[in-house]
Amino acid sequence: MRPISWSEFERHFERSKRAFHLELRDTYNVEQEREPLRTWLAGIPDDFAWRRDWLSFVRRETDRGVQIQRVRVVNEPPSGYQRWARSLDPQNIDAGEDLRYLPRRLTDGIEFPLEDLWLFDDNHLLWSLFQPDGGAGGFAVEDDPAALAQCIRARDQTWPRAVPYAQYVTG
Repeated sequence: MRPISWSEFERHFERSKRAFHLELRDTYNVEQEREPLRTWLAGIPDDFAWRRDWLSFVRRETDRGVQIQRVRVVNEPPSGYQRWARSLDPQNIDAGEDLRYLPRRLTDGIEFPLEDLWLFDDNHLLWSLFQPDGGAGGFAVEDDPAALAQCIRARDQTWPRAVPYAQYVTG
């Protein structure tokens, strides 16, 4: 495993046709999300300026033809963080992401990795690393073929079971 910079992370999109993101945690404590989450929980409106760079990046990549998929493994009922993330999802979808939810009750038999991941095509695996408190720990390239194979299996098992956003929020 080799840590990489944000710009190296972005370059993986540039040479891929499919980017799959698997989110496994019930809650995160990422610095740039702390204040927006706090204000959302307090019922204070957000201008979402803190999301513009990411959403522009996603739009640029999807306009280029990159298929960006995200599966959020979630509790039912969802944690406060998961409810907040769900409120943001229409922005991700408008930017071009195909976003789905996988309730934990539907995960029997899936061998999940220990960390969130980004899988680019079928040949590049990046870990999204987090501190024990949920704070961001950066990204790392994983070169272990066994880890790549496990993550491909996890993707191939989670994607068809996961419920598309529109169906999940109305179901």
